[in-house]
Amino acid sequence: MKDINVDVAIIGTGTAGMGAYRSALKDTDNIALIEAGKYGTTCARVGCMPSKLLIAAAEAAHGVERAHKFGVKAEITRIDGKAVMKRIKSERDRFVGFVTESVADFDPKHLYRGYARFVGDNILEIEGHTRITAKSIVIATGSSPAIPPIFGDVTDRLLINDDVFEWDDLPGSVAVFGPGVIGLEIGQALHRLGVRIQIFGRGGQVGPLSDPEILDYTARTLGQEFYLNADAHVTKVKNQSDGVDITYMDLDGQEITKQFDYVIAATGRRPNVDGLGLGNTSLPLDSLGLPVFDPYTLQIGDHPVFIAGDANDDRPLLHEAADEGRMAGRNAANFPDIQAGKRTTPLGVVFSDPQIATVGQPYSSLTPGCFAIGEVSFEGQGRSRTMLVNKGLLHVYAEQGSGLLLGAEIFGPRAEHLAHLLAWCHQQRMTISEILAMPFYHPVIEEGLRTALRDVNSKLHLGPTPAPGCIDCGPGA
Repeated sequence: MKDINVDVAIIGTGTAGMGAYRSALKDTDNIALIEAGKYGTTCARVGCMPSKLLIAAAEAAHGVERAHKFGVKAEITRIDGKAVMKRIKSERDRFVGFVTESVADFDPKHLYRGYARFVGDNILEIEGHTRITAKSIVIATGSSPAIPPIFGDVTDRLLINDDVFEWDDLPGSVAVFGPGVIGLEIGQALHRLGVRIQIFGRGGQVGPLSDPEILDYTARTLGQEFYLNADAHVTKVKNQSDGVDITYMDLDGQEITKQFDYVIAATGRRPNVDGLGLGNTSLPLDSLGLPVFDPYTLQIGDHPVFIAGDANDDRPLLHEAADEGRMAGRNAANFPDIQAGKRTTPLGVVFSDPQIATVGQPYSSLTPGCFAIGEVSFEGQGRSRTMLVNKGLLHVYAEQGSGLLLGAEIFGPRAEHLAHLLAWCHQQRMTISEILAMPFYHPVIEEGLRTALRDVNSKLHLGPTPAPGCIDCGPGA
């Protein structure tokens, strides 16, 4: 076995791993970058980008279907599933190519292939051929889909979202389990491309929403377009020679069995840490076997080991993984001189139609009695009506006393852009009155946001300057 000593060992070459490598390289050239699978990020290969390609095709079809509402006579003669998938895979491969090209620019002496596992606190072994002793280690192993036990009888017809982007043609029918980000995006897109779909959830959750009014409105609105049961009671999932039988209680309480070509399990993801041999270390682990870490330094306990990106299961988003990778790489290369990184405002987007977005503090984390809610319905919003996208509801949350913007939950048109505006304001710790002092053009969807801001401002009774801090629930309470 080959023995080497390095300053920093990084496990994984996804978004977080590459960020950690580039950051650590600023302080040391003695690095080991370890990868067992294909080069290329989850985002480029099976996540953000291919799903948006599928959604783009669905939007094109949906635009034709609704053109008659504008007086434009058009119809879809055929959706060529093979052509749809060919474009998706071609563009997906292009995006992945950009990532692999960047890895090709890395110094070859830093690259090691194979599965790494801990055999000590600072010692890694790679499949029996290399032992690496590292002063610091960064875990950036990403995550994998979690498959519930109910799918144990389903074999070749059980898919994860990764598999969808390897199809050569669109199927006839799909049952989607999990109305989260992945399930909603893929499910609605397939529906608009002519695939019969049903989406099943548990506990009533839809996307990342926690505000009960927004959640209820979203479930009802999406349910008008396709079958969505966010709190389904599924009793059996059985594999058949020609499909998968799903037995469930329908929305009217009747037990029904329907057959689908495939089942997509969009039921969440789990960090890829099970095979790392963490039990061979003294690293602190929680009840699920996941490392306990500081979200501002990414350090695990007081060890020279850091965990970044989807592997830590904190904020599994590309921009967060990139930030965390840089933070972890810097701290690993400079240990024990570690620094807390600046965390950006939490921001999440679901590219459904209407879109879903969350900014800052979610409704579920707010302290009752210490905040006010501003609301706008997009059903009567001017620009939204001109484009016939006038469905949606937006809530903004502001702190009583200080008037600070706390967060927002959105279901509506162009929510991705509204959410960015609010996230930038939130990160600058702006008050509602300060945001209202910014320009709003006419006619734009952002005027709907202004309506919600005015609504919450009236409930806070704020003037042109922030009110004194609330003694009971303001800063320092």
